[in-house]
Amino acid sequence: MSSAAPAVPGTAVVIEDEADVRALIAQILVGAGFTVVEAPTGMDGIAAVEEHRPELITLDVNMPGIDGFETARRIRALSKAYIVFITALNDEADVVLGFSAGADDVVIKPFRVRELRARLEALLRRQRPMDDDGDAAPASPASPAADDSIRHGDLVVEISRRTATLDGEPVVLTRTEFDLLVILLEAAGEVRSRADLVLAVRDEGYLGSGGVTDADEHAIGSHITNLRRKLGETGAEPRFIETVRGIGYRATPTGNGQAYDTSR
Repeated sequence: MSSAAPAVPGTAVVIEDEADVRALIAQILVGAGFTVVEAPTGMDGIAAVEEHRPELITLDVNMPGIDGFETARRIRALSKAYIVFITALNDEADVVLGFSAGADDVVIKPFRVRELRARLEALLRRQRPMDDDGDAAPASPASPAADDSIRHGDLVVEISRRTATLDGEPVVLTRTEFDLLVILLEAAGEVRSRADLVLAVRDEGYLGSGGVTDADEHAIGSHITNLRRKLGETGAEPRFIETVRGIGYRATPTGNGQAYDTSR
């Protein structure tokens, strides 16, 4: 593994077996002010994440040894860092599998440098200070007060702690899944379009900022599918998130008929 060391807002790990692609991604991240650690295999990448505790990880899929999907699963078990797949696999099933493995975004090769930079910078704008265990503290879409919480039936979301519990049991969510859940619950039943949600999780405000593609909206759908699975529901039998056909999503009314409780 090799590393570059500019003046530092944080660390990024680039896991990619093609040296020229790895160097290009590293250059983009160095330009954003990151210390970059490069890894040519999944196992090297996991070791780098354990050692350097990065805020951001880019990850290829087809690599020698374990593939990117398995690498992402292992990384997600030990890190809250943002994971961006950068892959030549463009089949819809592969993209969905990437999100299921814990990715926050998927970029298809060959990529435009400006597109990749824009996507990575969108994630970087959501970076926050380190939490107690040294991992990057995940971003909150609403910058709430320290004791903010949302109760929705048997689901309790503590925003500042970035935790969710359902029926008293913890629900392990990726950063993007957590952000989407908070956005929908705070909307208190108002519909949020897919484009609206793309811009919200990018921290770019709501409609009017532009730049939302069909792939971005599809990615939101994949995140919502994963979120629903973790909440023990489906689109056909929603407990917390309803699909509004042709538009987007909204939080359901609470199952016991109570109003949304956003007491702080």
